[in-house]
Amino acid sequence: MTRIVADISVSLDGYVTGPDPGPENGLGTGGEALHTWAFSDDADDRRVLREATARSGAVVMGRRLFDVVDGPGGWDDATGYGAGEVATPAFVVVTSAPPASVRLTGLDWTFVATGLRDAVAAARGRAQAASSRSGCPLDVVVMGGGATVGSALAAGLVDVLTLHLAPVVLGGGTPLWTGGPLLDLVRQDVTATSTATHLTYDVRRGDQGVDGVPDGRNT
Repeated sequence: MTRIVADISVSLDGYVTGPDPGPENGLGTGGEALHTWAFSDDADDRRVLREATARSGAVVMGRRLFDVVDGPGGWDDATGYGAGEVATPAFVVVTSAPPASVRLTGLDWTFVATGLRDAVAAARGRAQAASSRSGCPLDVVVMGGGATVGSALAAGLVDVLTLHLAPVVLGGGTPLWTGGPLLDLVRQDVTATSTATHLTYDVRRGDQGVDGVPDGRNT
């Protein structure tokens, strides 16, 4: 079964970047502390990263995050998604204006201009195809930015929420939670390390409507 998994690192005060994020400073001031766990030598941190990337059949991101990871200071062979861990999944970017060119031409990019729901559907198809090829169940991972993850949760598109809670208070930046419907979460796993508390929840689907939910096209 292909699940839709929202996966994001967040500070103790609820921010997914530090203050003043931008193309040249994607995580904002102090935001690098959010992802210390991903580069840690701790065995539990490595296991969490390895297991998550191993189940990634496709990854959804918003345009702002794409501009950061595809920018001059973005991903490379050492710091890309799951670098050094597993095969690279397909990437689906939700955007109203696909880029004229892509720096990371070695990755599989799909640009969807018709909204977040269609982007998730496209990613599901890619993940299911990858599952058939590998013989293993693979997930769709909604990795951000914060507005994309928040919109996916609000629209009822997410089956599993994974938060990597970093022991830092940023005092500002991009908030993960900006309002929206009540979420009914069922805790499935907690792993605590020196660099993060990794929390996994099943997201119960209710009868909540999705009127007024942003579609994430420019997130």
